[in-house]
Amino acid sequence: MTSQKEIDRRYSNIRAAMEAEKVDALIVCGNQYAGFEGAVRYTSGFEIVHRYVYVLIPLAGDPTLVFPREARWIGDKKASWVREKVWAEIPGKWLREESEKHHWKRVAVYGLDFVMAVRDYRELQQGAFELVPFDFHFDMARAVKSEEELEGFRDSMDIILDGFHALLKAYEPGKSEAEIMAPAVERFFARGAGPRMMNIVLSGSNGEAEAFFKVPSQRKVAADDLLLYSLEVTGADGYWIEFTRALIRGKVSPRTRAMSDVYPHAMECARLKMREGVLASEVHKAAADVFAKAGFALGHLTGHSIGMTMLEHPSIGANTQIELKENMVVSFHPQVVDQEGQVCLYTQDTYRVGKKEGECFANVPWRFYSGAEELKTA
Repeated sequence: MTSQKEIDRRYSNIRAAMEAEKVDALIVCGNQYAGFEGAVRYTSGFEIVHRYVYVLIPLAGDPTLVFPREARWIGDKKASWVREKVWAEIPGKWLREESEKHHWKRVAVYGLDFVMAVRDYRELQQGAFELVPFDFHFDMARAVKSEEELEGFRDSMDIILDGFHALLKAYEPGKSEAEIMAPAVERFFARGAGPRMMNIVLSGSNGEAEAFFKVPSQRKVAADDLLLYSLEVTGADGYWIEFTRALIRGKVSPRTRAMSDVYPHAMECARLKMREGVLASEVHKAAADVFAKAGFALGHLTGHSIGMTMLEHPSIGANTQIELKENMVVSFHPQVVDQEGQVCLYTQDTYRVGKKEGECFANVPWRFYSGAEELKTA
């Protein structure tokens, strides 16, 4: 249950960002797509089960939850702390009329590019007001996490490590990728993740993983197959955590071994940069320089802020000139690829930005796991 103090903190930070950008109201978008539902829960306490929802937050006054009419019977409306609720035939039309009724001139939208339903955007763009993209401003307003939120992250990490234990126990050559993953997913669901998970894999043969993500399949795993399960889930409170470690029973290839020789050092260099006042680009550079010196490039996004939404600003990239602040939480996951871009090595860890260095939420050493390990994860 989110405390009133935490609710007040969130709204105060959001409205400060609204005032700074001179907007009269904010529309927060969320939908069922994994990782895109969290902003609605963050601002209302409502958990999206199906379809999509908006939260309308005026600069002054009470917020409103706006549902499409067909979603009336979907989701526990009593769980929300937002009292005003509307079920509209076309939510965008209701939002447009409400904005015009109040004579708002600038209406901000979180989720304008990737989340908002097209039918609603069509209605809103006809309004006599300016639509202001607000993803970056909203994310920066929620980037520094409270102690209450950090407890949510720690619970999510406990769940994901429980699932990783189950995955290790299930790992056995001859099983399929999906069979190995299944016990982890069972633990995630049993402990409150619900549908909020995205569990994918990088895999390949002869001690190497192909450099593209896929859904764990019915493909039978051989002893020399390298498996990099990307575990991404939330706990019951809705905070996303990401975690990966490498699995192989046989031998890794010389290329993979060369990548692994520098990987832990690169991750540690990045962790030490995750401190108050450091630019996000410096975290990226700390790891990228280690890999480049060894002759490797980077593929997938290096990292990003994370919270109730899977991908939040700021990103951890070469061009992100944003100072980190204590208690930001970031997922850091450099994908190291060979010069041809064919094979890779990958891990994910989630960190709290500290005063002097980053705190990794998982106490799980980086190495190749065979499935026989007894992990110490306290």
